[in-house]
Amino acid sequence: MKLYQYPSKDAEKRVNNTIQRGLGFSKQDYEMVEACLKDVKTRGDEALVEYTHKFDSKKITIDALKVTQKEFEIALKSVDASFLKALERSVNQLEYFHLKQKENSWIDTPRNGVMVGQLVKPVSTAGVYAPGAKGGKTPLVSSVLMGGIPAKTAGVSSINLMTPPMENGKINPHILAAAKKSGITSVFKAGSAWAIGALAYGTKTVPKVDVIVGPGNIYVTLAKKMVAGIVGIDMIAGPSEILIIADKDANPKFLAADLLSQAEHDVMASSILVTDSEDQAKNTIASLKQQIEKLSRKDIAKQSIKNFGAIMLVPDIETGIELSNRLAPEHLELIVKDPFDYIDQIQNAGALFLGPYTPEPMGDYIAGPNHVLPTAGTARFSSALSVDHFTKKTSLIHYSKNAFKKEADDVIRLAETEGLTAHANCIKIRK
Repeated sequence: MKLYQYPSKDAEKRVNNTIQRGLGFSKQDYEMVEACLKDVKTRGDEALVEYTHKFDSKKITIDALKVTQKEFEIALKSVDASFLKALERSVNQLEYFHLKQKENSWIDTPRNGVMVGQLVKPVSTAGVYAPGAKGGKTPLVSSVLMGGIPAKTAGVSSINLMTPPMENGKINPHILAAAKKSGITSVFKAGSAWAIGALAYGTKTVPKVDVIVGPGNIYVTLAKKMVAGIVGIDMIAGPSEILIIADKDANPKFLAADLLSQAEHDVMASSILVTDSEDQAKNTIASLKQQIEKLSRKDIAKQSIKNFGAIMLVPDIETGIELSNRLAPEHLELIVKDPFDYIDQIQNAGALFLGPYTPEPMGDYIAGPNHVLPTAGTARFSSALSVDHFTKKTSLIHYSKNAFKKEADDVIRLAETEGLTAHANCIKIRK
């Protein structure tokens, strides 16, 4: 991991390289996903089964697309007690946090004879996507929880999980256990772009949904982008990223471990340490070299560090925060003395982790906040997946006759200024 003095030309080049890496799609990617979506829209379940045979499992039939109650029962019996204990804690803490986000409808009477308000209602149906992850061998249980629990909390009545089957035609039992605990209504055995198409357009087996959420590969992401507008989506997510701001007293072993927690995700992942201590920078590099060799995904982590890893040596913590606000990282860790003193200075971050014993994986699994976060600098204008993604708001307006008369002339004046005479006439005819 290279050390940069910030600010400098070399550091600026590295920063810009990270900001601009984003998420690119080739023309071939577009054409492939577009054809897949069109196929699913036209042929429904038959297309789902064909794609699943080609890429995931040849044992899937139309009748087997939907997970049965018996499959759920077998799954719950096959996972061990320690997993269920951890799952229970995660579910309870996620439910607690997301319940705090829930908004109520409201009504106000700001002027005599005028009532305004807002109805907050859940969408009717939602789709949650959970990646297959090594053919189901490393089940992404947390993706199920992070999508299902805010939907359930919002009050969505039909929550449908799409996840690719394992080669044997089954879904990993840990995924099904998580689905059951998080309020998922139905689970379907399909993945990638064709799963997104099924949720967006509906098939005979898969219901059409109002909102689709959840992470995935480039084809899932592109499919979500293409169906946005037909359905709501959470976000267009890019590669994972972490930025750590640390002072001289931080434990370099902690810093190295936290940087690697994101580097192992993907060769496009970004892991950046910002510190005002050169000794800290050098100690972290030494620890990182030791730890990376022990990782099961060390080749990915090494490539990620080479591509988008960096240590930025800044004159002070305040300069480090300014740099962080420019990068708007998905995950931001503040491992400094009195980290709470800096909260007000943080403008752009998907999630903020405070102190040495709050590493990013605590937020991934169990802390309570959602781990589906804006990436690639989109934390400048975007937020974490939340209950809000599964609700819609309807404005309420009522005028009495006297209140109408009091404000009518102003409406006429504004409408005529815009050249909308029919709008003005709606008011005049009532006068």
